[in-house]
Amino acid sequence: MSDAFTTRVLHIASGSHERVVDLTHDCEEFLREAAAGRDGLLNIFVPHATAGIAIIETGAGSDDDLLAALRTLLPADDRWQHRHGTPGHGRDHVLPAFVPPHATLPVLAGRLELGTWQSVCLVDTNVDNANRRVRLSFLG
Repeated sequence: MSDAFTTRVLHIASGSHERVVDLTHDCEEFLREAAAGRDGLLNIFVPHATAGIAIIETGAGSDDDLLAALRTLLPADDRWQHRHGTPGHGRDHVLPAFVPPHATLPVLAGRLELGTWQSVCLVDTNVDNANRRVRLSFLG
């Protein structure tokens, strides 16, 4: 594989409750090595049918607000056709339509180009799957 493309898989223990996991530091660490001061693109991808990637403010309540909004929009009840696992698990399979399983972000001079309050986050509402993989790929 050329120096223009580098990839790494993160293993995230998201636990047994709904979570927004801030991956910004992991992305920055990866870029220090992979980008080595170059411009390019960082792609973040979660290869799971029940999780997504969001660019959102964390630490000021927005992450909790996102989970609350998802609970309102996608209630964990028996309305879902997809019915294996924990009651209401079918909603977790609809989540990626609202919080996509990927994001592509600009990298300038080896640094992630985010706004002041933006963070890269894994959004996981699936309480049945406590272990997630997140693939980081740099193209530059």
